[in-house]
Amino acid sequence: MRTVVHHVPDSHLNSYVRFKLALTENEPIIKPYDEAAWAKLPDSASTPIEVSLTLLEALHERWVQLLKSLTDADYARPFRHPELGAVRLDQNLALYGWHGRHHVAHITALRERMGW
Repeated sequence: MRTVVHHVPDSHLNSYVRFKLALTENEPIIKPYDEAAWAKLPDSASTPIEVSLTLLEALHERWVQLLKSLTDADYARPFRHPELGAVRLDQNLALYGWHGRHHVAHITALRERMGW
């Protein structure tokens, strides 16, 4: 569970930066990252879960402020993923909405199985 909790802010930070790049550059090529390698870094093992939850909450506050300011044209702006090609911001937003719910479901199911 620890790995999943730390993974979500790592992933959402990357997506937030991709949004900012797409809004300020013409179809920027983004850099993917190795999620499994990030999960093995010492901060994932030693950082209390509450720190990542606080980071995620603060990040989402910033992201929501940005999202509220966007126009339809802004949401249509793409970034280029080396493996996926052009990804529009509206598509990326839908993906990360799903991403958060997906991992919350993992954690909820684990809690239920373990009786926590």
